Order: sequence, then C-alpha cells, then structure tokens
Amino acid sequence: MAKADDIARIIEQEQKLLLPSLDEDVAFAIGSSIRNRALAEGLRLVVDIRTWDRQMFFAALPGTTADNSEWVRRKINTVRRYQKASYRFVVERDGDAVFPPVMAADPADYVIAGGGFPLRVVGAGIIGCVTISGLPGREDHNVAVAALCDHLGLDRALLALGPES
Repeated sequence: MAKADDIARIIEQEQKLLLPSLDEDVAFAIGSSIRNRALAEGLRLVVDIRTWDRQMFFAALPGTTADNSEWVRRKINTVRRYQKASYRFVVERDGDAVFPPVMAADPADYVIAGGGFPLRVVGAGIIGCVTISGLPGREDHNVAVAALCDHLGLDRALLALGPES
C-alpha cells in the first residue's frame, strides 16, 4: 500500500507544483533557497536548475564530488525523456537502478534515482527540471519538492512524502 500511496503523492506533486513562470530570477530564488537550506543543515549536495536548453542555476556544496554532477546529468536526462520525477521510477520499479533493455535508456546517460523533478509552467508544460544529488534518493526528491512548495507558498506537509516504509 505504501508504494501506491507514494506513486499517487508524487503524481500529485508533479501536478500541483506548477510555476507561474520560470526565468533566471525564479531559478536563482529556488536554487538559493536550496543552497541556504543545505548550508544551514549541513547537507552535502549539488543542485541544478535548468530549462531544456540551458542551465540557469548550479551550486555544489562542500563534501560533494564530480560524481554528484554526473548523477545530476543522468537524472536530468531521465526527467527530460520521461517527463516525470526521477524518484517516481524508483518507486514504480521497486528500486531497480537501471532501465530494462527494452527502454533503450543507456545507464551511462539515464538513471533510476531520486532527485530530478520536472518544472511545469502554466500554459507551457514541463520546460525543465530541478535536480538534487548527494543525499539518499528519497531525500534528494524531498529537498526539491520542499523548495518548490516554499517558492509557491504551499504547505510542505501537505505534499511531502512520509518516511520510507
């Protein structure tokens, strides 16, 4: 039952976390809030915010490595191709780390891991993503969702995923 609940909640997040617009100022505001939270809480993570044609915000916090940026790249590819949160794949596929061969998603370029979240804009659809790497996948996902809730003035608790069961 927890799996079905998680999938339903992630779909709800994807639908409700709808930005009125996405430009450099919005990306900077969301990215800065994630960076500030990470610094305050001692989280070691990388954050990337982008439209599909360019990166708009990037920060790598102390304790991260080039490997985190590589995870970000692969999560971005997954969100862009499949137009859904990368963590939804984790839940739907029961933790499989790679796509089955029939999906032709090379593990060098795509990953099933939490932390990539689609940025949906009113009237435009999904035009980019916010991606986190450095924490366990569910927490990477939760950091992105919390930042979007904060930016939109929504109560985090109403959209948060509960503890993993």
